[in-house]
Formats: sequence, structure tokens, C-alpha cells
Amino acid sequence: MIKNRVLVLGGNGFIGRNICEYFAKKNWLVTSFDLVKPDNAADGVEYIEGDFFDDKQLEAVIANQDVIIHSISTVTPGNSTVKFMHGYEKDLVQTAKLCEMLVGTNTKMIFLSSGGTVYGNQEIQPIPEEAQTVPINHYGCIKICIENIIRTFNIQFHTNFIIARIANPFGPGQDYKKGVGFVDAALKKALTGDEIQIWGDGNTIRDYIYISDVCAMIYALVGYHGDSSTFNISSGTGKSQNEIIDMLKAQGLDFTVKYENARSVDVKKMILDNSKIKQVYTEPLVSFEDGIKAYCDFLKNK
Repeated sequence: MIKNRVLVLGGNGFIGRNICEYFAKKNWLVTSFDLVKPDNAADGVEYIEGDFFDDKQLEAVIANQDVIIHSISTVTPGNSTVKFMHGYEKDLVQTAKLCEMLVGTNTKMIFLSSGGTVYGNQEIQPIPEEAQTVPINHYGCIKICIENIIRTFNIQFHTNFIIARIANPFGPGQDYKKGVGFVDAALKKALTGDEIQIWGDGNTIRDYIYISDVCAMIYALVGYHGDSSTFNISSGTGKSQNEIIDMLKAQGLDFTVKYENARSVDVKKMILDNSKIKQVYTEPLVSFEDGIKAYCDFLKNK
């Protein structure tokens, strides 16, 4: 039996590693491509160390792949104010090169964009994919620039590229110290009794989605053959930071909270309309409460 092949660019990151493990459990031939190999290798995953920005290495690793998951970003929402040129000069340009390399192949590419930043501040919530994108930070702007390149290749060269705008994922493997992940930071600090830092008054609302649902939705998009090229990957519901704090306290966790001045890079409210992806992935989603419990149990066991 011939197995399908999937390459995860950035397979050692939070989302990339979880996607690798998910596809491996589905009996795919999985290759993870990243600068370094993980400390603990996942079963059924081949790890290749390499540089995404090395054209020859990239051309070699993408050859003969059925699906490519593009999960590489050198900037985060937190550091994009100072590192934004790296994103424009490196991420944007190299992704355009990747698209060109795939012209004329049958390879499907799914680009992991940022549903949490590309839309900016929006009045209508939940936000549909058709909403005008008005990002308020360079991280979101870089993602939109890459999205536009992808759409242009789809139109001009009939490539098979999909854009997955992921909301705010959380779960095993996340590390808030890399610049994103309020749930991850709050839960880990609550478990150790450390102080939780909140930028603003705590009423910032985000669409949090458990990582297993992200992987399942991405996997479902592999088999999608419709006309849409952009999908929100989200729970379709929102939670404020204060609600999350109250939830953790209700579990008997003892910690303190410190409120800092709000940051200009953060949108006030972000809930994404997930009706389109739910037509592709029809299974029930993990509730926020169940996701918190599952992740808390995972951290305690670890």
C-alpha cells in the first residue's frame, strides 16, 4: 500500500509538531523540516535538520511530497514591532520562492496564517473570512502579504494552495516564552503559584481553540477540493482574560495577577466565524473548559 507523504515546514514548533504527530497517527509518511530536531522524537516522523531559507535545501526536501504544511514564521506578534523587516525580507520572499518551486507539481500546500492578527479591530463578530483585513501589527501584515502572494499563484498558475487562518491555539507543546499563548502562560504560572501578567484591563477577548481540533481541521483541508482558498480555524467562541483567570481560581489554584498598560499591537476582541471550516470538518469541537482540563492534566502528569 502506497502511503501519502506530508512535509511540515517548521515541524519542531508548537503547531507543527502536533500536526506531525496527527498525520503520523493517520498512517501518513511524515517529514518534519526545521533548524533542529526535537529532544523527543515522535513515532512515525522523519526529522530533517535544514534551513528554510536555503534554496537548495528547500528544493530537495519538497520534492515528491503530496502535501506541504507551511508553519514557519521568524516573527511573533510580540516581537514584530522590532523584527518586522526580517519578516518582510525573509519570510515573505522565501515563501514566494516556495510557491514558484511548486508550480507545475500536484503538491497541495496549506499555509498557516494568523486568524488572531490579520483582521485587526472589527465591529462585526464573529469575523467571516470575507471581512476586510486591517492588521494593526506587522506580524498580521506579513501574513496578509504572504496570503496575497498565494492567491496570486492560485489564480495565475492554478496551484493548489490553501490559507488556514488559525485563531488562538493552546495545548500540549506550547511555550508562551516564545512570544504567544496567554492560556499557556496563565495555566503554567497558576500551577506554580507565579504571578500572571495581563496587558490591559483583562477584558481582551480571544477565540481559543484546542490544538487537537486545529490538527483535525488542517487534516480535513487536505481532502478539500472546493473553490474556497481561505478558512478560519477557530472555535467560534470568545473568552476574556478575566474569564480565564476566574476559571483557574475556581479550580482552587493560588496565584496573583498583575495588570500592565495595554499594548498597541493587541486587538480588543477577536472571535472568528468557523461556519466554513465546519462544512469541511464536521466533528464536535473540544470545549474551552474541556481543553483547559485536558491541558492542565497533561502539565500535571508531565
